[in-house]
Amino acid sequence: MQKSMTGFGKAEATVGTKHITAEIRSLNSKQLDMSLRMPSAYRAAEYEVRNIVQKALVRGKVDVIVTVENGEAESAAHIDKALFRTYLREVCDALAASGVEASYDAILPAVMRMPNIVTTEAAEPTAEELQAILTAVTEAAARLNAFREQEGATLIADLLRRVGLIEQYRAEITPFEEGRADAIRTRIREEIEKMGVAVDSNRLEQEMIFYIEKLDITEERVRLLNHCKYFREVAASEEAAGRKLGFIAQEMGREINTTGSKANQHDIQCLVVKMKDELEKIKEQVLNIL
Repeated sequence: MQKSMTGFGKAEATVGTKHITAEIRSLNSKQLDMSLRMPSAYRAAEYEVRNIVQKALVRGKVDVIVTVENGEAESAAHIDKALFRTYLREVCDALAASGVEASYDAILPAVMRMPNIVTTEAAEPTAEELQAILTAVTEAAARLNAFREQEGATLIADLLRRVGLIEQYRAEITPFEEGRADAIRTRIREEIEKMGVAVDSNRLEQEMIFYIEKLDITEERVRLLNHCKYFREVAASEEAAGRKLGFIAQEMGREINTTGSKANQHDIQCLVVKMKDELEKIKEQVLNIL
């Protein structure tokens, strides 16, 4: 089953008072372009988080956001009491030596801003918390993949419909192709008659056969049909075939362009324009396929 590269997945987990949320968003990209945001205290799990996302999503511009919220208010702040007394004494002595009077209400804010008075110690995450993060990321990636599969089914249905239209327009060329050689012969003879130039009939016929063979589009039409069939086969049987489908679409474009350059007939040119229009839409959509 083909997948889209666009999707969103979210999962949550709870460990004690910690609430963990993992969100993953993806857009189309030629390679895996991953951006990861998570609390610095949990960076020990970063390598495994990246591995999980890489294996699950393969390709795309991916944003991974992991948040950890604590359900209980807690403080890891610590006041160095000995250092606080030292700073306070020094400030009071400096004010007294300068003859300046100040209340403790004015002095305390200044002392609390002194270096190393207040320090914080972040609690080390537990093994259960780290495992909960990995579980949440795995579940979020699975949900994103489910979204991708649903979106991919819609994209493939649209692509195959457009391939069917190209096949239809290709078949409509047949009636115009059958009478094209005779029309070219007639036009060349009429032009020669208008010029009033005597020509060797045998030589003229040989040159016209050579010229008409150069304008023959049978080979291009056969190759285009084969490319369309191959596009359907790859879409139905291979996984993560976005790049391959893009290459096939390029080959289809070559045959359509060559048909247009050789056609030399208004009705065929109109059908070629219609095929090009559908092919451009196919190329745009294929960029979204994984």
